[in-house]
Amino acid sequence: MLFTETFSEFYEKFKTSLSDGTFAKLTFAKTIGQAELKNIFIRPVLDENELKLELKFRFQQEELFEIHSVDSAFDRLLPFINNPFLSVILFTTEFDLTYKLNKKRAVSVTEQAPTFGNASEVLLEYLNKK
Repeated sequence: MLFTETFSEFYEKFKTSLSDGTFAKLTFAKTIGQAELKNIFIRPVLDENELKLELKFRFQQEELFEIHSVDSAFDRLLPFINNPFLSVILFTTEFDLTYKLNKKRAVSVTEQAPTFGNASEVLLEYLNKK
């Protein structure tokens, strides 16, 4: 099952947090079973003064890094929803947003108080140069 529509709405909130300078962290967590891939961490990076995303794939024995544009990262990350990840957490300075699949694979998105008080330094540096 593809979660394109629901994850797309969630990803738009992520993109908004990038543009308004409140983004702190994005994490794929809570895998199904004993998956080799443990987490995916997404953070902004500057590549020739352009804002891009570093995707860090953390496996049991190694870490792999990929750089993507903000838009192309969506297509790279979407297949990992439900295979193997059941939750994605967006941390911003205004709120934490959790995208979660239950056992029946129904999607819920919940908002909580922010965990982080400061936005990504790379993002703030980029926005200050604009």
